[in-house]
Amino acid sequence: MWGIIATWRMALEGVSAASKMLAKKEQSGDAVEMAIREVEDFPYYKSVGFGGLPNAEGDVELDAGFMDGDTLDFGSVGALKDFAHPVSIARALSHDGVNCVLVGEGAEKYAARQGFARKTMLTDRAKIHYMNRLKADGGLPHQEDLKPYAGHDTVGMVCLDEKGSITSATSTSGLFMKRPGRIGDSPVCGAGLYADSHYGGATVTGLGEDCMRGCISYEVVRLMGEGLSPQEACERAVFELDRKLKSMRGSAGDLSVVAMNAQGLWGVATNTDDFSFVVATEELEPTVYVTEQREAHTTYQPATQAWLDEYMAARMAPIELR
Repeated sequence: MWGIIATWRMALEGVSAASKMLAKKEQSGDAVEMAIREVEDFPYYKSVGFGGLPNAEGDVELDAGFMDGDTLDFGSVGALKDFAHPVSIARALSHDGVNCVLVGEGAEKYAARQGFARKTMLTDRAKIHYMNRLKADGGLPHQEDLKPYAGHDTVGMVCLDEKGSITSATSTSGLFMKRPGRIGDSPVCGAGLYADSHYGGATVTGLGEDCMRGCISYEVVRLMGEGLSPQEACERAVFELDRKLKSMRGSAGDLSVVAMNAQGLWGVATNTDDFSFVVATEELEPTVYVTEQREAHTTYQPATQAWLDEYMAARMAPIELR
């Protein structure tokens, strides 16, 4: 029994490759790292790795997390510049009992000492998006006006292998035009991701600040540990946090979570429309689903070919400096 679930259509190619590894009884940690590296390398995705959109000063700062559900080992990096595969650096850090979360210059020095590949992560395409945004706003934008999905779709994955080991991992370039040094939920244990091989794993995408206010990934795994199905756990965690945020703060940002339990069952919940995710199991070929949010429930259908074609066409469409 094996399975993998991931946020967003952009994970499809990585999930497809990981599913082949899992079918060969390879480890969940290896499969999920490889799958996320696939996304980090693709230059047409604006919110992860190479091609990710920059912060307000024009620098691409990357966040990533990795968690081993067998041991609760966790590692993460934040505000990392000019390294090709943040998820691999996060995994390396997960083997350290202390100093396993590093940010900025400290993360970069660690990565260099460990021999990770340096790479200029700002692409010409991302520069055009940045310059167009500056022109549209007449200079640096007001931070309070930034929207979480202006190029902010974290790739997160939960992976179960034949031995019952569960691993979760994330990677993102974060909020477009964010303040330098800003860290979202993606590298935060319990918020952006969590894994416990006794119960399951979860990962979240959305407005990082609100995801952190509910420690939502941990909450999903905790609920699965109490006997809820992944679908029930995802819906309870998302919609209870959504209600609490609206009650206490007046509004809630986008919250979307995917999860898989130790039995290979999976679930998803979102408070927004048109969230997409990818699943592959022994019984299911890698499949993209698109959600609909119905009050306190989330439904989903397989993406149509037209939807898939439109998705890729939009991301690979030519852009010009305005």
